[in-house]
Amino acid sequence: MENSSAISCPSTPRWNSERPFLTGRFHQETKTTSRFFDTKGYSVDSLGLGSEKAIGCYNAAVQELVVIDDLLSAMVGIQGRYISIKRAHGKEDNFTFQVDASMDLALQELAKRVFPLCESFMLINQFVESRSQFKNGLVNHAFAAALRALLLDYQAMVAQLEHQFRLGRLSLQGLWFYCQPMMGSMQALSNVIQRASANNFAGSAVLNLLQSQAKAMAGDNGVRSLLEKMAECASNAYLGILERWVYEGVIDDPYGEFFIAENKSLQKESLTHDYDAKYWTQRYSLKDGIPSFLANISGTILTTGKYLNVMRECGHHVQVPQSENSKLMSFGSNHRYLECIKSAYDFASSELLNLIKEKYDLMGKLRSIKHYLLLDQGDFLVHFMDIARDELTKKLDEISVEKLQSLLDLALRTTAAATDPCHEDLTCCVETSSLLKKLGTLTDGERSRNVPDDNDLEEPVSITGLETFSLNYKIRWPLSIVISKHSLTKYQLIFRFLFHCKHVDRQLCGAWQAHQGVRALNMRGTAISRSSLLCRSMLKFINSLLHYLTFEVIEPNWHVMHNRLQTAKSIDEVIQHHEFFLDKCLRGCLLLLPEFLKKVERLKSLCLQYAAATQWLISSSIDVPSLVESDGSLVSEKPRQSKSRRPYQPLKLSSSNKTVADSILKFEREFNAELQSLGPILNSSSKAEPYLTHLSKCILGIGNEQ
Repeated sequence: MENSSAISCPSTPRWNSERPFLTGRFHQETKTTSRFFDTKGYSVDSLGLGSEKAIGCYNAAVQELVVIDDLLSAMVGIQGRYISIKRAHGKEDNFTFQVDASMDLALQELAKRVFPLCESFMLINQFVESRSQFKNGLVNHAFAAALRALLLDYQAMVAQLEHQFRLGRLSLQGLWFYCQPMMGSMQALSNVIQRASANNFAGSAVLNLLQSQAKAMAGDNGVRSLLEKMAECASNAYLGILERWVYEGVIDDPYGEFFIAENKSLQKESLTHDYDAKYWTQRYSLKDGIPSFLANISGTILTTGKYLNVMRECGHHVQVPQSENSKLMSFGSNHRYLECIKSAYDFASSELLNLIKEKYDLMGKLRSIKHYLLLDQGDFLVHFMDIARDELTKKLDEISVEKLQSLLDLALRTTAAATDPCHEDLTCCVETSSLLKKLGTLTDGERSRNVPDDNDLEEPVSITGLETFSLNYKIRWPLSIVISKHSLTKYQLIFRFLFHCKHVDRQLCGAWQAHQGVRALNMRGTAISRSSLLCRSMLKFINSLLHYLTFEVIEPNWHVMHNRLQTAKSIDEVIQHHEFFLDKCLRGCLLLLPEFLKKVERLKSLCLQYAAATQWLISSSIDVPSLVESDGSLVSEKPRQSKSRRPYQPLKLSSSNKTVADSILKFEREFNAELQSLGPILNSSSKAEPYLTHLSKCILGIGNEQ
């Protein structure tokens, strides 16, 4: 239990405890006189035996009257003439009752039977005085108030006994008879109080103590009922705090007793810019010391208030409908309070879910992100890659993000994306590291066991905007609860992988077109025909990979998530399904298999090197005049046949054909070697990830064609 003294609260003035007549013990600290004997009283620290005669000087009948008078005083904490209160030095709750040694032994024995009741009264009265101070919290205040009411009944009983004594109708045996019913109850309460005082219990600890003691006294119905009544009274203040939380989402806890803590340093804005934002999980959290009667439903209570808080921070003021039956003013065996809490949770959950789905259009935002970051609709991307090619091929320190942003806006406005109302939330960014390096930012729980340390990830010597370009998406509260920076980073990792694969595909398509430009020439048996086969294999590889990523990973998982979101009952279920979708996509896209990913990056690098060398390979294999008109365009088939008959434009192989053939063979060997090395990795991984089986067949099929 959190120490309530750490909470700022009013302090009790010193004079409230220093002036005896302002405390409940003033009558214990002043001189007292017997009701029947005109003698001087006794101080607290003395034994009270300062009378001229010892009690043994009187006969038994007189002694009984004196003892009854002193016992009635002792029962309300006042020492008499022959019964004194001895306190241990420096210990307020350690005291004993003593009798005059000259008292009749039978009377002494009867008097000592009543002493435990007197001690219990003094302990309870002292606890009421000390726990009524501000710093002890609302639960202790309520418990002290219940004890104070009990002491009033007890004092009324003592007053009635005193009245009977004045009428001469009370003997010492009669006094013992009337005291017995209160003995067990007062003793049980004093035990509870001693434990609470020794451990400085407050808040839920007091409630748990009362409940555990009530269960321990199951054999005594009277004592058990009393302790249950005390627990119910003490819990009223606590249930008042609980009621405001589950019905309004407000923590009204001035003394830090509630089992839910609020961390005000965590702000909702962190969800959009902090990858490790803890707002949703740690802004409100459970503390130690949950009341036992709420332990099984504490998570529901926490979630209910969180949902109401989100709506309040959205400006959507909502309160759980209340009625007389929904008041959380007591807990009992009927467990009605559990039904009230469950009803409040159902209301808060459905309201928040409807607010995010309907007013803030969660599904529309997710579809928009899928269009752009998962390349669901890539027409804008094709246009963007065309107009931004020069900027993207620059080195990192030379790229202008502002220029890329203007080109992205132009591509969005001039394609079908212009009809999307969310396209203005799309921005571009350029990362400072390669994809492999960026994957190191994932937490250990999201990374594969085989992910090496950051130092083992090889950073390319020179990376350009094509390897580091990414898209960003503006997410506003409360959608940032679902689409946080953490989730958006996963989208960006997938986008960067897809974007670079698209770039490789475009470059290979350009190389293929160059080969098609010389297809009319009879190149059979030359290096160009071998280069054409290699280009086709590379294209098949990259197309198989893109098909797998989009149609076998992203699309099926998207439809599964979409269906689950339609049936979700709470925002936490929505978050869970969304995170599950992203994790499945990351695994399916091979981003959590670094060994495989490095092989794929190597294959893509070979494809890009080959595509860049294609023009040189073709032009070096044949004479340029036979391929190019005076205006620089490629010669078509029919004109080539007519012009090949001209003596000044003969068709012949270039003298550097052997060098070209060696270069093509080198590309082919490296590509096939890397491709074949993927087989064992995919086969071993497909045992744990069955969806890799189809990709393995496609890639190994490409290798077997070579």
